[in-house]
Amino acid sequence: MSLAGGHWAWTASLRFGYMLIFLILILLVTQGPKALADVLDVFRRYWCFWIVAGSIGFGVFYALISFSAAFAAGWIVATTWQITILATPLVLIFFGRKVPVKGLLLIGLIFIGIVLVNIEHANLTSLRDMLTGALPVLVAAFAYPIGNQLVWEARLGENPRLPHIHDAILENSFARVLLLTLGSVPFWLILLFFSAPPAPSTGQLLSTALVALLSGVIATSIFLYARHLCQQPYEIAAVDATQSMEVVFSLIGEIVFLNGAFPGPLGLVGVALTILGLVAYMVIQTRA
Repeated sequence: MSLAGGHWAWTASLRFGYMLIFLILILLVTQGPKALADVLDVFRRYWCFWIVAGSIGFGVFYALISFSAAFAAGWIVATTWQITILATPLVLIFFGRKVPVKGLLLIGLIFIGIVLVNIEHANLTSLRDMLTGALPVLVAAFAYPIGNQLVWEARLGENPRLPHIHDAILENSFARVLLLTLGSVPFWLILLFFSAPPAPSTGQLLSTALVALLSGVIATSIFLYARHLCQQPYEIAAVDATQSMEVVFSLIGEIVFLNGAFPGPLGLVGVALTILGLVAYMVIQTRA
C-alpha cells in the first residue's frame, strides 16, 4: 500500500473508518439492534476509558505503523514490530501481573528466530531510515499490548485505577473491537486535522477497505477473542507471541506470490526456532 502511494494518515484512519461501518453491520445482522444499543450504552457510561484504550491500542499503534511504512524499508518495519513479543511481558509487569521466567525464555527464543529470519533480508541503511522506521514502530509495539491489556484489566475488575466494566456485551468479540474503534475516532479526527493530507486515491480507498475487513475486523476479533479467554498473564503472553508467525507467513507469501528467494540456512533456523518456541508455549501451558 505504501509503494502504491497515498498519504499515510489516510492509510491509517480509513482502515478504522471502514471497520466502524463493517462492525456495526455485523452486529446488526448477527445480534440485532439491541446488541448495538448495548455497545453504545457501554461506551456512553465509560467513554473516557474507551477513548484512552482505543487511542493507544488502535490509534497510536496503527498511525505509527503506517507512518513508518511510508518512510522506511519494509524489513525495518517488519523486524522492529516483533518487539511487541518482548513488550507484552513488560506491559504485564507494569500492570502488576507476574510472568514466569520460563515464559520469558520462550519469548526470547521466538524473538531470536524472527531476527534470524530478517537478517538475511537486511541491508545497510541510513540512520534517517532507521529513525523514521524503527523508532515509531518501537512505540507502536508497546501501544498495541497496552490498549489490549487495558480492556482485559477492566473486564477483570481487579485494578483500582480502572473501571470494572462488567457487561454481557463484552463477551462478543466484535463488540469489543467496535468499542475500541469508537474510542479511537477522536484520535483519527485530530490526526487528519493536523496532518491535512490530500484526498485519498481510489486505489487507497479500496486497499484500506480490504485491510479493514481482513485484518481489522476478522483478525483483530479472533485475536481479542483468544485474549478474552485468558485467565493468567502467562496465557496472555502466549497469545501475543503468536503474532511472531506473521513473519513466517509473509515469507511464504513472498515466495509463492512474488517469486521471492527461498531462505538460506540462517533463515530456516529462524523459522524453526519460531515454530519451536510457539509449540513449547502450548505444551507447557497444557501441562500447567
